Amino acid sequence: MGGRTSIMENMVIVNKEFWLNKRVLITGHTGFKGSWLLVWLNLLGADVYGLSLSPLNGKSLFKEITNEKTLSKDFFVDIRDIEKLNSSIKEISPDIVFHLAAQPLVRESYKNPLETWSTNLLGSLNLLESLSIIKKNCAVIMVTTDKVYKNMEWEYGYRENDQLGGHDPYSASKAAAEIAISSWRDSFCYSDNKGSNLAIASARSGNVIGGGDWAKDRIFPDVIRSLENDKKIFIRNPNSTRPWQHVLDPLAGYIILAEKLYQSKNELHKNSNNLLTSAFNFGPNISSNKSVESLVNEIIKYWPGAIKKNDDDFNQFHEAKKLHLQIDKAFYLLNWEPIWNLEFSVKKTVEWYKKFREDSYSSLDLCTSDIQLYEKNLTKF
Repeated sequence: MGGRTSIMENMVIVNKEFWLNKRVLITGHTGFKGSWLLVWLNLLGADVYGLSLSPLNGKSLFKEITNEKTLSKDFFVDIRDIEKLNSSIKEISPDIVFHLAAQPLVRESYKNPLETWSTNLLGSLNLLESLSIIKKNCAVIMVTTDKVYKNMEWEYGYRENDQLGGHDPYSASKAAAEIAISSWRDSFCYSDNKGSNLAIASARSGNVIGGGDWAKDRIFPDVIRSLENDKKIFIRNPNSTRPWQHVLDPLAGYIILAEKLYQSKNELHKNSNNLLTSAFNFGPNISSNKSVESLVNEIIKYWPGAIKKNDDDFNQFHEAKKLHLQIDKAFYLLNWEPIWNLEFSVKKTVEWYKKFREDSYSSLDLCTSDIQLYEKNLTKF
């Protein structure tokens, strides 16, 4: 990817006219990514619906941003409950779906593997079945993870056609979901089959950062909690590398992919070789593949703190040491590439949390400000 010309120069990130009044469903809209996507689509003028479990107790970006009118309606439904899901989908009748509902944590998957498998695999299939019933043309972005690949601890990035796998229950459940989504699409989405109304693509990304993430066992919110309480920052696996990126970068990819899928929907079900109905990686440029320790050192440039690290990389649960993605496919087929590098992403994220602590800024205002800045930054930093 080195040396290529940026295609983002003088381009609009998303087509605002396209999204005006589109009926859009976000599953998992109460989560971190879902909440940011909700704000962005609302700014674009979409008619946004949410479907998710009820938000957990404690701090929540979703609770903060929905104090103001950002949703047409939300449905608190477990995607494993096919009857309630069918009823909700019929009422929403979406043009576009972003499927983010999942059990998203590796460590939690070891504690509750069956719940992880049933939610991430069977819940995804339930959604496709429900969407096929409404007989309405619909573009569907099935969000999985960058951890769907069989991790070989390679120095180079994974491509969309590399072998799928997963050591931990979370990664394996998402890899299984990718296989099931591909099978469902090949079996039902072409010719005059029951799912011919659907254009389905999957999106693989992960390790996103951004303001408003309060989840446990994720590095950035864990660091922020330590800094807020004047405690040392404990780094569990300091030498593990990850493809860190600001949450807006992959969300931009999802939005662009959804536009192209929807605009091509009349032809997609006729051609099983259409490249858009497939998997896409949305990762950062290679310079943003950094170790956990490097990420934390970048954070404390803007919010000083002390580090306590586990030099032996001991962890009772297996986690991959090296991971990054090749993103050429999204670059060439979607005209997408990441805009904010790691340093700027960390700076903006720390600023978000600091401003939020001042109480003079609402979460919605902070997210809106970052989105508007992102849309203006049409070239990389």
